[in-house]
Amino acid sequence: MQIRALMYFDELVRTNSMRQAAENLNVAPTAISRQIENLEYHFGAPLVERSARGVKLTAAGELLAARAGRTLRELDHVQQLIEDLKGLQRGRVSIYADGATVANLLAPALAEFSLKYPKLRFTVTITSARQAVDAVNSAEADIAVTLFAPPMSGTKVRLRSEIAYDLIATPQHPAAAHAEIPLRMLADYALALPDQSFGFRQAFDALFEKEGLSLDPVFVTSSLEMLKELVLSGAAVTLLPALTVGRETEAGQLLAIPLAGKTGIRTHVDLCVAPDRQLSFAATKLLDFIERFMRERTNRRGETKD
Repeated sequence: MQIRALMYFDELVRTNSMRQAAENLNVAPTAISRQIENLEYHFGAPLVERSARGVKLTAAGELLAARAGRTLRELDHVQQLIEDLKGLQRGRVSIYADGATVANLLAPALAEFSLKYPKLRFTVTITSARQAVDAVNSAEADIAVTLFAPPMSGTKVRLRSEIAYDLIATPQHPAAAHAEIPLRMLADYALALPDQSFGFRQAFDALFEKEGLSLDPVFVTSSLEMLKELVLSGAAVTLLPALTVGRETEAGQLLAIPLAGKTGIRTHVDLCVAPDRQLSFAATKLLDFIERFMRERTNRRGETKD
């Protein structure tokens, strides 16, 4: 069985069209069909059913499709490791991250790293924290950087930095007059908060209930960008790690005000890799760099790290 046959099959599965797969691979449709036939001969079972609507995978085809993509990615990874052994100054790194880490952590880290290693290439996919970790587990990503990630197994956490939540407000908001904000004072402000799918929101609700306070946020959203825009407009205040609004605070648009006393909630930003996968030279270099970058950024306000 040849690697080319798996590549053609994988592209066919992705496009669900012989014609489109052939165009993407710059070959004739008959070449796709021939390689599929080779695979069917090798496995002794039909893999696809052809019709006017396209192609439909058989049970055997579904089984192969579930593994072909990972197999090809692992072969690409082996190729990268072999190139490393040759001393080639090139390479590609795939990073998955959730949106909360991008503007003030991942983007500046990648920009600085790329200036040091201009021959390296990077693919960055922005997704949820859970999907980022899943991508590392399935070998789609070399590195995952997540904030607000739920507890998950299967990955190695290279660095975990705990980060406190602050009250985020504009300099013109009444809260700006306080060095610290008592929890009870939050009930007097128009709040914009993440929805109940966020572990932070659940912890915050429990904290309010424990203190005998009622919580009635004006805005509830699953979007971090929406939270920031609502605060920037002066319509509300929110609770977020200062790291997520670093650009806005440096520009003087927002303030991050600590909660008073021992009151507070903490989250963690994680730098994750697969526990059983050797990283390429490029990915290893980037991993080390992001780790140092994270330690510097998250240590500015005395947050703790594991």
